[in-house]
Amino acid sequence: MQESALMVRRFFVLALLLGGVAHAAGSDALFAAKLVSSEDKPVALESFRGKPLIVNFWARWCAPCRVEIPELIKTQDKYAKRGLVVIGIGLEDKAESVRDFMKAYEMSYTVLLAKSGGIELMQALGNTRAGLPFTVAIGPKGNIVASKLGAMNRADLDAAAEAALTHPGAGATR
Repeated sequence: MQESALMVRRFFVLALLLGGVAHAAGSDALFAAKLVSSEDKPVALESFRGKPLIVNFWARWCAPCRVEIPELIKTQDKYAKRGLVVIGIGLEDKAESVRDFMKAYEMSYTVLLAKSGGIELMQALGNTRAGLPFTVAIGPKGNIVASKLGAMNRADLDAAAEAALTHPGAGATR
């Protein structure tokens, strides 16, 4: 009985994620973006095309963002062998401050800085409210398979990771 209830809950969470607003948006803006690493070096997100992704927008001042960081770390650890890449995109200007924050929170996944273009990038991915945290799951063909505005818990991240890894997709959305 408990197992059945857990399956129903997981299905419900997945349905919520797959029904997110990001389906109206495409991932092209993400792959066209050029952000900077925590070492203040340019990074073309095109280099992540073809990989299943969990992309999380965050900021140091965002309390819910801080709460979900340990879950994002666990997600990277759990699914990395299957090819999933977790990317944190900080709405931050200073790489040094982000490096200190990453060290304090032991962030082991890829962290990039959006600097001035972060809000526009979130909006292009379907976050019309520009709120934080915001997370999208992208399949290997570039299709957005899940999204959520607000903190992701363990079940949300597992569902998003599985969707990114297993969703057949029809190719990059536009």
